[in-house]
Amino acid sequence: MSNDFDFDLSTDQWEALKALRNSVSNGRLAKAYLVESLAKLGLVVMNDGVPAITSAGRKVLVRGSCRLLDLVA
Repeated sequence: MSNDFDFDLSTDQWEALKALRNSVSNGRLAKAYLVESLAKLGLVVMNDGVPAITSAGRKVLVRGSCRLLDLVA
């Protein structure tokens, strides 16, 4: 198994990434710095001023979903 998509994201970053996973999202997030930090990691791109999750971002979200369950508990 590869660790290419093993990122140590904050809870807020996970929430921002989850919010962007739906293509019907309006792309508006409360904290622009979260989008910028995810973009620096290559997990989000800006398309006409609207953030969109990248394929790498989707992979991180899927691989990290078991960690997200720990955050709920």
